[in-house]
Amino acid sequence: MIRGQDIVSLVAAGQNLDQFQKENWVGSFEQYLDLVHQNPGITRNAFERIFDMISSYGVEQYEKSREKHLHYNFFDDPLNNGLDAVFGLDDTLELLVNSLKSAAQGYGIEKRVLLLHGPVGSSKSTIARLLKKGLEHYSASDEGALYTLGWADPDSDTVQWCPMNEEPLHVIPAKYRAEVLAQLNLDKSQDDYQIRLNGELDPFCRFMFSERVQKYGGDWTKVIQDVRVKRVVLSEQDRVGIGTFQPKDEKNQDSTELTGDINYRKIAEYGSDSDPRAFNFDGEFNVANRGLIEFIEVLKLDMAFLYDLLGASQEHKVKPKKFAQTDIDEVILGHTNEPEYRRLQNNEFMEALRDRTVKIDVPYVTKLSDELKIYEKDYNTEKVKGKHIAPHTIEMAAMWAVLTRLEEPKNASLSLLQKLKLYNGQSLPGFTEENIKELREETTNEGMLGISPRYVQDKISNALVAHPEAHSINPFMVINELESGLKHHSLINSEELRNRYREILGVVKEEYENIVKNEVQRAIAADDDALKRLCGNYIDNIKAYTQREKVKNKFTGQYDEPDERLMRSIEEKIDIPENRKDDFRREIMNYIGALSIDGKTFDYQTNERLYKALELKLFEDQKDTIKLTSLVSNVIDADSQAKIDVVKSRLIRDYGYDDESATDVLNYVASIFARGDVKEES
Repeated sequence: MIRGQDIVSLVAAGQNLDQFQKENWVGSFEQYLDLVHQNPGITRNAFERIFDMISSYGVEQYEKSREKHLHYNFFDDPLNNGLDAVFGLDDTLELLVNSLKSAAQGYGIEKRVLLLHGPVGSSKSTIARLLKKGLEHYSASDEGALYTLGWADPDSDTVQWCPMNEEPLHVIPAKYRAEVLAQLNLDKSQDDYQIRLNGELDPFCRFMFSERVQKYGGDWTKVIQDVRVKRVVLSEQDRVGIGTFQPKDEKNQDSTELTGDINYRKIAEYGSDSDPRAFNFDGEFNVANRGLIEFIEVLKLDMAFLYDLLGASQEHKVKPKKFAQTDIDEVILGHTNEPEYRRLQNNEFMEALRDRTVKIDVPYVTKLSDELKIYEKDYNTEKVKGKHIAPHTIEMAAMWAVLTRLEEPKNASLSLLQKLKLYNGQSLPGFTEENIKELREETTNEGMLGISPRYVQDKISNALVAHPEAHSINPFMVINELESGLKHHSLINSEELRNRYREILGVVKEEYENIVKNEVQRAIAADDDALKRLCGNYIDNIKAYTQREKVKNKFTGQYDEPDERLMRSIEEKIDIPENRKDDFRREIMNYIGALSIDGKTFDYQTNERLYKALELKLFEDQKDTIKLTSLVSNVIDADSQAKIDVVKSRLIRDYGYDDESATDVLNYVASIFARGDVKEES
């Protein structure tokens, strides 16, 4: 029995009180200067901090189409076990990180709005969410530490902390900064972080500073005796260093949501609405200082807001009501969809915003294996309880989604499905990596149109609950949901597009039919002893053929000519033409010889083409004895049923089916074979 004390002990064991003390450090300004000297990185600006945060998780370099690409591990969401991982967008994320790197080095992009642009459901919000969560975690670590200042009242022993959490070094007067920075950077090498200092005190801190300058007769050394410094941990929930703004109804938009507003209750206390102590510096720009602000659907902002956005991006300043322009240090990240961006392009009044925007396209995934990962996060054995998902169910849904996003290839000999397979890393005769690169380059808007992953997720969810009597869901259940939903899909605005998506569903059904036929064939032919015998017989014959010898008949003991009929019946299964049979047979013998030289024994499973040919031959030889088509008529004798049960057990063991889905697949494939028999008879 679990007791309350056990739960308390469990939490107590996981506490890190030392880390808590670090995160709540408070000290004097002089102590802070010592910290800066020891670790100059605590003074980094927002762009530097976010870039270092992403880099801290490591980066992997790989080659694709003879070009080097980078994969940033941060976007695998290691902090949350991959729950918000972004798949298949390495090029987009590399462009985003390069923009942050450029801004961190002060090359000009720090004066721009980073705009994630793409269709609905393409991971724009997920990328923003990852950056915010990552920044929270990083600021709580030793590597990501940052600090702010406050003003102590010697009489009451209280501290009034800066409402915008700004950099404590801002208390150093402008005329002394160059000399102070030279001292702080004195013993640093060229590779070490060089401290830079931009910006002035915000109105509240400026007021507190000026008040003390008057009190101490201009003695700055006495002023800083009242300065306190504390560690800051950024938090979206606590509105510290991370802000989020979402436009509301145009009639209710108020720019004070971005820059703060007067606190009317305090006017009576301080006597003026221009006293910074009577002002709430709680607008999203104020809150996000030292970190990041996310603008959801940024292009839906009212024009009045856009002026604030322009100043914040270009000048790193905002204008609170009744106060002078105020410095801010934050990354401005917006996201928008295609229709809103087109509206921006067509609006001449928005030219200034376009000029201050770095657009980063976030397309849909166009690689099947990456699209699969999106759905497998939600539909797996851990999350889906009491319902088996038959093999290829998620794969077929993902295949359809990706096909809707691909542009028809200009090469008439290449189908859309073949293009998908090439993108997914499969090889096709006559196509090289260079050809695949050319396929991508010839497109104009690929990945920016098509079906959203959200639509597919909704339909998979529907299929899971729409068949309560079924123990498993299969591809046809999901395909039917996908097709029926097209009638009322809010983002499909033409019947022509609807019909195209239906036609693509037909392509997916046909591909699924080929896949399950192949699986059942392999399950029927999955008799290792029979395959070994067939392979041994084939190798004996091609050895004799290539060496111009005869084969000993194991039954009569006599030597016969190589069995040409047997050899061709196997080779034809993998489309080896008559005029290439000698080449193929020599290729197999050379392969066996090379293995022998290395001291290795030939195994038919190590040669993929031969393995496939042997399976198809064995299937052809055995399918009539198994009588799979008898499933259609429901007239099955005990011997046939036993053989079918063996095939079913192989489907369950080798391919991931359960009893219900294996039965469904066998019935479906049996109906295909039955249709084939009818065609042959007619």
